[in-house]
Amino acid sequence: MDDEVLDRYAELIVGFGANVQPDQVLAVEGPLEAAPLVRRIARGAYERGARYVDVVYYDALVKRIRIEAAPDDSLEWVPPWLGRRMLDLGDLDAARVVLTPFLPPGMLDGLDPARAGRDRLPTVPELFKVVDDRSVAWTVSPFVTEGWARLVFPELEPPEAVEALWRDITHVCRLDEPDPVAAWRHRLEEIWQVASRLDGLDLDALRFVGPATDLAVGLLRSSRFAKDGGLSTTRFGVKHVPNLPTEELYTTPDPERTEGFVTSTKPLDVGGAIVQGLRVRFDGGRAVEIDADANAEALRRRCATDEGAARLGEVALVDGKSRIGRLGRTFFNTLLDENAASHIAFGDAYASPIGDPADLPRINESDIHIDFMIGSNDVTVSGVTRAGDELPLLVGGAWQI
Repeated sequence: MDDEVLDRYAELIVGFGANVQPDQVLAVEGPLEAAPLVRRIARGAYERGARYVDVVYYDALVKRIRIEAAPDDSLEWVPPWLGRRMLDLGDLDAARVVLTPFLPPGMLDGLDPARAGRDRLPTVPELFKVVDDRSVAWTVSPFVTEGWARLVFPELEPPEAVEALWRDITHVCRLDEPDPVAAWRHRLEEIWQVASRLDGLDLDALRFVGPATDLAVGLLRSSRFAKDGGLSTTRFGVKHVPNLPTEELYTTPDPERTEGFVTSTKPLDVGGAIVQGLRVRFDGGRAVEIDADANAEALRRRCATDEGAARLGEVALVDGKSRIGRLGRTFFNTLLDENAASHIAFGDAYASPIGDPADLPRINESDIHIDFMIGSNDVTVSGVTRAGDELPLLVGGAWQI
């Protein structure tokens, strides 16, 4: 990767994504290969006056070894200091940068998917408390590794695959724009304007209809799509962008009102196990059937984690203007694939889209949050108003409102 592009990338992540403040602690987490970008992020944070930059590298091979060789009854154990670290970051009103993927997609191929599904690291349950408390200014961004690039571009030799994937990342992160921050502010304003129009429709539910899909997702009365002008804001008033890139409008659904069946439109990476051909049926808000052409058990195991794991915590819409979607590529990476297509998520719900505190006790709670993609140009999205009218929202990837 060109040094100049990495410099621009680090500047975007530090100054716009996480928006690091003077005297703030910054946590940076990523795969071993991300060291060149991590070091630039650290320099950029210190130049902005950061008090300390705490770097944690994740070794994917060690995770695979654990699943292969660790005692069966130890796979769900999470070292307590990892959760305390996350809570400490919240107590410090810190910033956090995550470079994904920690595990190359398919890293766990050939392993028992049930065992793989029991080891949820590096995700820790305390993460969801920090997100809901809005105590950390966080952002998640992609970093290209050879293992990931080989999966996305199997027809290319490894060096060419890495180069091709970096070209895509440069484009979808708008690093090819003269001013990436200005380009992102423009795109986020477009997304926020549509979200505001959605909120004006007084929607009670969203309906997705397409090949092997007819799904209704109920909303809470105060579920909102438009928030903070397209940005997130911490409890101490710092605006940040949780995902770079981001192309979605998301909200928190009613966890008791999802009905019907849905087929995923893209493969899903569940902690290194790729779930292909995912099919889910919901009844009374709960996923009562989870099937797939490959690795269904990895997802079933995650959705059995706790009471809320088989219910929805997010529903998001993505239009055809998404730079990621327009590439027509499957990245086998949730950060990118979820911003190419409308999606829903099993597990923990975000509190920030809820407009009325009275609705907060009703949102879903879980120790997991797993997005999977259900949108495409062949899937029509409509909204059902509280008056009972059904309105087209997305047809062929184009907004109808």
